[in-house]
Amino acid sequence: QVQLVESGGGLVQAGGSLRLSCANSGSTLGINVMGWYRRAPGKQRELVASISRGGSTTYADSVTGRFTISRDNAKNTVYLQMNNLNPEDTAVYYCNAKKFDIDHWGQGTQVTVSS
Repeated sequence: QVQLVESGGGLVQAGGSLRLSCANSGSTLGINVMGWYRRAPGKQRELVASISRGGSTTYADSVTGRFTISRDNAKNTVYLQMNNLNPEDTAVYYCNAKKFDIDHWGQGTQVTVSS
């Protein structure tokens, strides 16, 4: 069973930074890609960034150059470093793990960026 727990969200001013963490306390068997998604008010959930077990990364165009995803396989943890945040980044951020291509989700963490 996959158990994802996010932390690190909060309130920050525009231009500030936050670091999100997602720890998997459950099984890692079959998990390759992990990532972060977000859902802003009134919008659909969207992929922010993902990383494979081997370290290959993908980013949404809107965060490229500002956000960095990383992964510590020994700690079963994935991170999202978010720099130069703007109000459009305000959303609930969800950790995702694909286990044998089945999606597993964390409970979400709120990120609010004030102008």
